[in-house]
Amino acid sequence: MSDPVDVTVDADDESESVRIHDDGGEVEAGDATVRFSFSGTSDDEQSPDGNDDGNELRRIVDLDSVPTDSTLVFEARDGRRGVNCILHRSGDAVAAWRNSCPHQPEVPLDPGRGAIVRGDQLVCHKHGAQFEPDDGVCTHGPCAGDALDSIEVSVRDGDVYLIDERFERAERR
Repeated sequence: MSDPVDVTVDADDESESVRIHDDGGEVEAGDATVRFSFSGTSDDEQSPDGNDDGNELRRIVDLDSVPTDSTLVFEARDGRRGVNCILHRSGDAVAAWRNSCPHQPEVPLDPGRGAIVRGDQLVCHKHGAQFEPDDGVCTHGPCAGDALDSIEVSVRDGDVYLIDERFERAERR
């Protein structure tokens, strides 16, 4: 999903509001639970493990193309909705996150020419916030303690695959 949605549930004397960045979720207030999906697909239509005929739809790129000194942009898609994401490589391990600074979600870490990497930390080009390369936790800056939104990927046979069950395919940008 490209734009976040605010969801509020009022039940009894309780109210719960959340900002949703994904294509579905769950919100609880009092005894009420609201589950929703914006994608219109069921879990039966998806193949989150990437081990089926949809393998090529979930393949993002070959491992050697993922930089260690920057990031690579791709889009995780579910139906017509897409999420702008980035990949970063440390050795043979690859991590992926939503291409969005927690401090100001509309600011991408990678504006299209690669994110700044200083030492081993990803750096927001606008605010200077610094993020750990393994778990995306902000160690310095206006969003210290927050973390980047993780996107699940795996490396198999020299290729990087999208395995996050929220998405059905990946597209290079």
